[in-house]
Amino acid sequence: MVLHPSSYGSVWVVEPQGRFLHAREADLISDKPFSDQLEQWLRSDGPKTIGDLGNVFAEKSFAVTILFLMFIPALPLPTGGITHVFEAITVVLATEMVIGVRTLWLPARWRNRELGAVTTEKAIPFMAKRIRWFERFSRPRWAPLFKQRWFLRLLGLVLIGLAVTAALAPPFSGLDTLPSIGAVVVALAIILEDAVVLGIGVAIGAGGVVVVLTIGAALFRVLRHLL
Repeated sequence: MVLHPSSYGSVWVVEPQGRFLHAREADLISDKPFSDQLEQWLRSDGPKTIGDLGNVFAEKSFAVTILFLMFIPALPLPTGGITHVFEAITVVLATEMVIGVRTLWLPARWRNRELGAVTTEKAIPFMAKRIRWFERFSRPRWAPLFKQRWFLRLLGLVLIGLAVTAALAPPFSGLDTLPSIGAVVVALAIILEDAVVLGIGVAIGAGGVVVVLTIGAALFRVLRHLL
């Protein structure tokens, strides 16, 4: 790792891959628990955008971004379809995982979108507390699997399925909660490299898929009968 002073007097870290990170961002990429890194990022200077997540959390950028995106639909509140944009972005990112893209890519209007005060001051701290609960019981289990490209592609397919299922849930029904929670826990499992957490996420997500399909089919039959 090489330190190179920029023309503005700041220190930048040159990683082996040739990617430049500001020293303040590089400090976040450490062996600290993910919840601590998240809170440190919130307290750091600079914009808080979706693209900034990719810069700071490096190889975990896909999982971290999907965790952020699916956390809002995972809240047990009817959203009326507002969160469909988050689910759509998740599908894009998960598709990139499936095809083996190594660097997170999003259209500029999504990448540069500020997360907003409500997200950074309320939602993310709330999420960090829940992540810390997982971290107390989690440890790397079957960690080498999470470094295999084929396995990450498989998890990308799982995340696509959960995001699509959440998007297909009837508006104001709250049925998108379970598949969204499943996606959040799967993303967290990638970050923590814990196969047990992954199993929990897949189980929750699968239950959510069954609920959405079962109740959705029942609602469709009722509406067809009424019409």
